[in-house]
Amino acid sequence: MSKKHLHNQAAIPLAPAVFKKPQLRPMIAEYDPKKKGVKNDLSDVVMVKYKVDPNEIPVEQQAGSTLPLMEIPGRDIEADEGYNPFEHRKLAHPTSDMDTLIHLLKGSLGSGILAMPMAFMNAGLYFGLVATFLIGGICTYCVHILVKTAHELCRRIQKPSLGFAETAEAAFLSGPPAVHKFSRLAKAMINWFLVIDLLGCCCVYIVFVAKNVKQVVDYYAKTSEWLPYDLDERIYMVAMLPLLIMMNLIRNLKYLAPFSMIANLLVGTGMGITFYYLFQDIPPLSSRQSFAGFERLPTFFGTAIFALEGIGVVMPLENNMKTPTHFIGCPGVLNTGMFFVVSLYALVGFFGYLKFGDDTAGSITLNLPEYELLGQSVKLMIAVAIFFTYSLQFYVPMEIIWKNVRHFFGAKKNIAEYSIRIFVVLLTLCTAIAIPNLGPFISLVGALCLSFLGLIFPAVIETVTFWDRPNGLGRYNWVLWKNMFLVSFGILGFLTGSYVSILDIFSGKE
Repeated sequence: MSKKHLHNQAAIPLAPAVFKKPQLRPMIAEYDPKKKGVKNDLSDVVMVKYKVDPNEIPVEQQAGSTLPLMEIPGRDIEADEGYNPFEHRKLAHPTSDMDTLIHLLKGSLGSGILAMPMAFMNAGLYFGLVATFLIGGICTYCVHILVKTAHELCRRIQKPSLGFAETAEAAFLSGPPAVHKFSRLAKAMINWFLVIDLLGCCCVYIVFVAKNVKQVVDYYAKTSEWLPYDLDERIYMVAMLPLLIMMNLIRNLKYLAPFSMIANLLVGTGMGITFYYLFQDIPPLSSRQSFAGFERLPTFFGTAIFALEGIGVVMPLENNMKTPTHFIGCPGVLNTGMFFVVSLYALVGFFGYLKFGDDTAGSITLNLPEYELLGQSVKLMIAVAIFFTYSLQFYVPMEIIWKNVRHFFGAKKNIAEYSIRIFVVLLTLCTAIAIPNLGPFISLVGALCLSFLGLIFPAVIETVTFWDRPNGLGRYNWVLWKNMFLVSFGILGFLTGSYVSILDIFSGKE
């Protein structure tokens, strides 16, 4: 957007967001042929489309002001309370409470569940169980305060719904005057953290596929004269490059829909077989550590928050509900869904570590028997499914990047976009080659991105929103103290998790 100050007296309200059918961080992102878009937790939040001209200036503002896209709300608290955003939502296909719960559960069972046994290995059997529920509770509470704050801001600016980044922008615009100037920065930071998170996931996917394929190939290469034995996994990553480039040059998502359907089928089958192996020949509880030590807790934090954090899904899910007040009620859709998700993740982590002990790998599939055809098939099925997922996950960050740079390329936009797509694919591949350590890589992505998205940003948004409201921070400013704890907890997890993960990466630890 141009920074020239054009003269217009009225600030223009933010254009309504187009929300697609929501999902949480899925193992398999899906193409929605009706909506012509990817069903993905972050696509629903980030793909906020405005009516724009080729220079990325909103059409409504071309002849007017380039003030923030959202007008600064007034301070008429009584008028705010009189507006009910839920009554003004016009949804073509609103979801019921049960539909929303199913979407939450379906999307929550993502790739992070495969890393939970490794998280328990870094925490200990019993401590990991307690800490998983604790982190799950904190993440769920941060979702609560984000949704509650979004409802408050919807009333203030009289908009039916807001996305995650829009909520941050509105919070800073409606907060104390001193923070108004940071509104666009807040929105941009959330979007770019989402980009880094998704591209980080794409890097993890490359490492995941290479390690699983290598295990299967190495098993058969021992007795084969023509199969290469014990090749470096980086060679497998490079071998994927032509296919990755070809698939990610596809800009029309409908052509990726068949791959999404195949991937869903493969993942469902593979996870079922994995559970079958987990519950066979379980060793005694006394054979595992109850507490693994303080030095490994940062790695546990990064891995657990990578698996459990679903902050990206909540706004599109809540915004598409027929009865949005039921989302954060008691028991509510969110509480019910997250209790089931956290319990399932804790179950997999507990029994996965109990089963494999100190040999637990970064992905539980890597612990499945190499000599059994069933175990080999799981590794290949989930590897293929994750490979297909790369292209659909890649779509969202690419859209954000392209939207911010395409005005530099004039008439050569097609060539430029294809070049940037190839460059970003190469960037993720080079990152995966440089960091082929699956466990520390997962922990690094969780600590680096999701500490901010899931803990720090919601706390900051709530604090700014209620800062100058009468009794907005509660008696004795308990809301402020509580949010200071959440921010401190997030920063501590970010610093320690990133530090330990980077040390593990440099030491070559898996």
